[in-house]
Amino acid sequence: MSLLVHWDDARVFLAVARCGTLSGAAETLKIGIATLSRRLDRLEAALGVPLFTRHQTGYRLTDDGEALLDRAERLELAGMDFFEAPDAERGVTGRVRLATAENLANPLIVPSLGALFAQHPALQVEVVSGLNTVNLHRRDADLAVRMVRPEAGNLTIKRLGTLGFGLYGSAGYLAARRVGETGTPFEHDDFIGWAETHHHLPAAKWTLRILRGRPCRLETNTLSAQLAAATAGMGLAVLPHFLARQAGLVCLMTGLGVEQPIWLAMQADLAHSWRVRVVADHLIDLFSAQAAILRGEA
Repeated sequence: MSLLVHWDDARVFLAVARCGTLSGAAETLKIGIATLSRRLDRLEAALGVPLFTRHQTGYRLTDDGEALLDRAERLELAGMDFFEAPDAERGVTGRVRLATAENLANPLIVPSLGALFAQHPALQVEVVSGLNTVNLHRRDADLAVRMVRPEAGNLTIKRLGTLGFGLYGSAGYLAARRVGETGTPFEHDDFIGWAETHHHLPAAKWTLRILRGRPCRLETNTLSAQLAAATAGMGLAVLPHFLARQAGLVCLMTGLGVEQPIWLAMQADLAHSWRVRVVADHLIDLFSAQAAILRGEA
């Protein structure tokens, strides 16, 4: 393997990985497709491994490419740090729009922002949460924290951690529940589940398998409503460990196999912005510190 790797070639690798096509990467970098292709070939030759598989629909990362992605993004961020040091010394100002799910925003992200504002008094953050999916490609937001990996495009994507789930009920409900006489699990239990529009979610699929055609006692389209119903003793619900434990619910079962990854995504061309970077770094540190709690291990 040659050790002669050009930084411009690493930028090409990141652009192709994010856009999925040579034409999209060339447009992002403002260079010709032939030049971009030549640099990509040079990088693969220097590393001695193929980084992409070529398809009619575009370019997909190989296993070696996936392994290189995180290191290439760290190299990119290090380069930004070098050139943006003067901006950092002048202080962080401006607004950053962060899109995320309400169940991550209210109990976790929003309470943590006080420390960030104390460090950067001129920074403003707008948190957008709700049912409507924010599209980063349309620039609806600068950053997004999601539990579904964003689609390919001109995005910087980092996995923040894993959200663990368990089957929970209130202490009162569990004390009064009846165990099935036939040996069928949960024969007499009421369940709180997802509305039909959300049956694609892992937690919803698990509940449907357990019920075997029986309806849920209550269906909702938000986790907050399910949490409230479980707390009121209406039945059992598949909930994130950290939310259920905060509410004082009792875990009946773990290891459901419905864990969900948590992703941070930002516009790649905004990654050079110091105001966006400090919010991204804050989120990375926050989720790292809370990793065990989010997985349900603490």
